[in-house]
Amino acid sequence: MRFRIFQPLAGLLGLGLLLLSLAPVNAQLFETKAAQAFMIDAETGTVLFAKDADKSIPPASMAKLMTMEVVFNAIKSGRLKLDDTFVVSENAWRKGGAPSGTSTMFAKLKSSIRVEDLIQGVTVQAANDGCMVIAEGMAGSDENFAVQMTERARQIGLQKSTFVNSTGLPADGQQTTVRELTLLALHIWRDYPDLYRYYGLKDFTWNKISQRNRNPLLTMDVGADGLAVGMSEAAGFGIIGTVNQNGTRVIAALSGLASDRERAEEARKLLDWGVRSFEKTEIFARDEVVGEAQVFGGAKSGVALRAKGPVDIFLLITNRDKLTAKIVYEGPVAAPIEEGQPVGTLRVWIGDTLSQETPLFAAESVGVGTLPQRAFDAARELAVGWLR
Repeated sequence: MRFRIFQPLAGLLGLGLLLLSLAPVNAQLFETKAAQAFMIDAETGTVLFAKDADKSIPPASMAKLMTMEVVFNAIKSGRLKLDDTFVVSENAWRKGGAPSGTSTMFAKLKSSIRVEDLIQGVTVQAANDGCMVIAEGMAGSDENFAVQMTERARQIGLQKSTFVNSTGLPADGQQTTVRELTLLALHIWRDYPDLYRYYGLKDFTWNKISQRNRNPLLTMDVGADGLAVGMSEAAGFGIIGTVNQNGTRVIAALSGLASDRERAEEARKLLDWGVRSFEKTEIFARDEVVGEAQVFGGAKSGVALRAKGPVDIFLLITNRDKLTAKIVYEGPVAAPIEEGQPVGTLRVWIGDTLSQETPLFAAESVGVGTLPQRAFDAARELAVGWLR
């Protein structure tokens, strides 16, 4: 499969346009009861599904993914070890332990608990006491740790997620989006493979009390191995899940569901559709020219564009006419242009979902044109530039 460029439109508007089909962009190709949902392919980052993905929502217990990211990052950097221990304070015991009536690992007051056991309490049992013990041990207080969570979120590219506590319990100003939860899950899976495994544990026993993992996908035989669930009165039932089938891994976050049962079923259906309905396809090979951008004042009227490497995307096995793509750049691009210079972006849609964005670079150098060439470009800009 190769794209075809429509030069008349590109020349008129200064916008390279590629189309896989002439069909109009269609509505969503999958329906879900979730109020918000977002799903990606883990290998290529292709967005497979999006529904109100950037709406701010309270994270509830799904905030614990960010808590664990801070912990995992500290372990990876050597600042924290699995055998380090933290003491259970009265604050953590009372507000997150057995007296709280919330999800807990039943940590004993004033006991010392290894970091690895606290991780298991949080990843398997969504333990609020486990989160608070970690927060107080690493930052002195839950509030200080939440500041670290937000700072770390910005460092890994999450621009909207803001945390007020380590647990996800209701608090003013605490927010995230299903898009950012999905990207956070992808980051954890990619960057901490040795620690990610804790999300797949089926159960965990602490203080002689055994509890099963709260993630319903782990019992469905669909290839699931993580991550987390949450529930709040404001946002309903939510989940971040991932499945791996036949070498294809997809990750999705859903929110705004009506019940635990609906959450489990909608997550299973969306993830199953993701791994069954798409296949990896190379749409442009390494060093292959993707298209052309218009040049202003150059020795040539256009400059060839290519990506840094091959462009891979997960495409629908059926309904491929639902795919559209275009090159977007601010142009015409002023000469001189150096080979490798960033010029634009290749954007690909699946239905009405912006599925993938790939940076494009000049595949060649273009020098400054002659005086007549520059005069012609200036006259053309004067005539048609206002149409952009």
